[in-house]
Amino acid sequence: MSTFQHIRLELAREPDHPRGNASTGYDLVAPLDADGRLDPAALKAEPDRSHVRRFVDDATVATGRLRHTADDRWVLDLDPGDADDVTGFRLGEETFVLGEYVSMLTANGTQHTYAVKRLQPV
Repeated sequence: MSTFQHIRLELAREPDHPRGNASTGYDLVAPLDADGRLDPAALKAEPDRSHVRRFVDDATVATGRLRHTADDRWVLDLDPGDADDVTGFRLGEETFVLGEYVSMLTANGTQHTYAVKRLQPV
């Protein structure tokens, strides 16, 4: 059985941020199955429960929804258009566990890695 979780992703170490950056990242509300993987069937059954918030310096800079596409990609569909969207790198294969890492690809193809810092049922 899947449950919707609040997942907080914070920017991990990278060349421009050697210590990472806890005030930059994403808050997601997404369904996770018993193994901690994103559940496309649960999202399809209740799409309005998913939420995405992008934050920089702890301020909200974009909001939107999580989408699962026909070609098995997971997209952070941020308003207002496609130029803001972020695609999870192999997100469907990831297990969301505190302290683990996930990667995201921006619309311009830049990849950033984020650490899972919160998992909390909603």
